[in-house]
Amino acid sequence: MTPAGTVSSRLPDFPWDKLAHWRRVAADYPDGLVDLSMGTPVDTTPEAVQQALAAAAEAPGYPLTAGTPQLRAAAAAWLSRRCGVSVNPEDVLPVIGSKELIAGLPTLLGLGPGDTVVIPALAYPTYEVGARLAGCRVELSDSTLASGPANPAAVWINSPANPTGQTLSVEHLRKVVEWARERGTLVLSDECYVEYGWDVSPISVLHPSVCGSSHEAILAFHSLSKRSNMAGYRAAFVTGDTTLVAELLTVRKNLGLMVPAPIQAAMTVALGDDEHVIEQRERYRRRRDHLRRAFRRAGFGIDHSEGSLYLWASHGEPCWRSVAQLAEHGILVAPGDFYGVSGSEHVRIAFTASDERVAAACARLTAAI
Repeated sequence: MTPAGTVSSRLPDFPWDKLAHWRRVAADYPDGLVDLSMGTPVDTTPEAVQQALAAAAEAPGYPLTAGTPQLRAAAAAWLSRRCGVSVNPEDVLPVIGSKELIAGLPTLLGLGPGDTVVIPALAYPTYEVGARLAGCRVELSDSTLASGPANPAAVWINSPANPTGQTLSVEHLRKVVEWARERGTLVLSDECYVEYGWDVSPISVLHPSVCGSSHEAILAFHSLSKRSNMAGYRAAFVTGDTTLVAELLTVRKNLGLMVPAPIQAAMTVALGDDEHVIEQRERYRRRRDHLRRAFRRAGFGIDHSEGSLYLWASHGEPCWRSVAQLAEHGILVAPGDFYGVSGSEHVRIAFTASDERVAAACARLTAAI
């Protein structure tokens, strides 16, 4: 067996390949495909961000793995301003997209065979991918963690969550941190949707009401992909435990992992501006309201979905049947079993499509009733 085969054998099948047939079916619908399957931003990247990128294009030297002081300060200021979290700028580490770091994190932290990583029963697949790539054992948890292993190496939480939009309360997050600290377990918190709460106000695991005065054994991951329409920039950062961030910095230095200098400049500007996020939130709120009404009228129940950029919907039938029926009307959604077996009767509906495509989906659903 080749080394590449050995690595790939550790990983689950890439789920999106399974949706290719229904994408083709939906694309054949008159007036074309309405793609609500992936949460890919379609709106314009803020002009100030684009200008910052262009202005920093003269970058003949290598950037610092640690990031510029300006970027780290901007991230710390954003955390304070928007999340009520206080961190030292030196405890901020920019990374090339949160997905890449999440996938590589167990390996970067030295986890491997003999270590257990706990992930939610319904979860962003990359948590599992990263753990399996490192050779770790993966355990699924219920919402209380009561059924989890005794002393796992790490536990992932995601609030607001992909795919369900579920947003954990202060009390719940505090219990997770207490549970982990009793066991010497790292808490890894994916907070890329923290500015997109609809029915509730999301909170960071690093907030003092959750973790007290210490960020020990906690890492929080933040992305500019959704908040600033910068998915193509691959712009994110991690912060939290001083020792863990320093360890990640040392490892990434040795691997030569650096965020390009123009991207760092663009990130600095984006993190310093809240107005464009407020405008984008309003766009998503309108799209969410339209789609929620339309899918409910079409007989779908909406569960959780109080945060993130998704509706977690069920027609009381196997998820692939819902995928097929919607594709016949030119609407592509993600089957819930992409995210875990307990999602087998749900579909995930992203409201990141354009206003025009959202309106088309709503009209098709109304006509189908």
